[in-house]
Amino acid sequence: MGALTLLVMAWGWQWQRRHANAGIVDVLWAACVGASAVWLAAWGDGAVAARLALAALGGLWGLRLALHLWQRVRHEPEDGRYRHLRAHWQGNQGKFLAFFVGQALLVVLFALPFAAAARSPVATFWPWIALALAIGAMSLIGEAIADRQLARFRADPANRGRTCRDGLWRYSRHPNYFFEWLHWFAYAALSVGSPWAWMAWLGPLLMYVFLRWISGIPYTEAQALRTRGDDYRAYQRSTPMLFPWLPRPRAKDKTP
Repeated sequence: MGALTLLVMAWGWQWQRRHANAGIVDVLWAACVGASAVWLAAWGDGAVAARLALAALGGLWGLRLALHLWQRVRHEPEDGRYRHLRAHWQGNQGKFLAFFVGQALLVVLFALPFAAAARSPVATFWPWIALALAIGAMSLIGEAIADRQLARFRADPANRGRTCRDGLWRYSRHPNYFFEWLHWFAYAALSVGSPWAWMAWLGPLLMYVFLRWISGIPYTEAQALRTRGDDYRAYQRSTPMLFPWLPRPRAKDKTP
């Protein structure tokens, strides 16, 4: 699985060289992580019900996210985060290759919760499988709604330079990331009783670390500040960063 993922990312690196669009790495990462869930479910030695749930949860999540990201990569210019990275690296393809290889390694790391779920025993309680499916469905629907609301906002030329505050984006600056993080708890529920159950908790833990401090929110917000300036600063002051909550009133909304 790891070798195949490495080949896929090497192809992605070549693709971005031809198209000058490194956003393909996100498409391939989502697709490879989803495929690894299906792969491990097929070859695991755990209960059939748990492995079927794993394949459904991981496969549908990866497919939806990969298709959503592909539409952006296919129809829009390179994401501002990668344009900034390209300028910072002065187009150095060796650094881009290392970046793509690193994403292949991350696929293997994030597949560990799937490996734990694929070994869930026959005695796995059905309520845990039901809980996993409920978490997976809620997170999948929530992330899809957030992505659709943002896409609709960005499609309106009148919103250029403005920040989306529609729907879920009123209650969190990154509702898509919140549901992405929530999704990984499904595999912890699915792994109850597995001899590798502890590995399932790496999913929500690592995803939170990456989203909060490494590759998610810091880069996204830095790009938003570069392109939307004061409007995004006001959004930061009024809206919770990740966990949805009621927004604080903006200064102009306060009564004297």
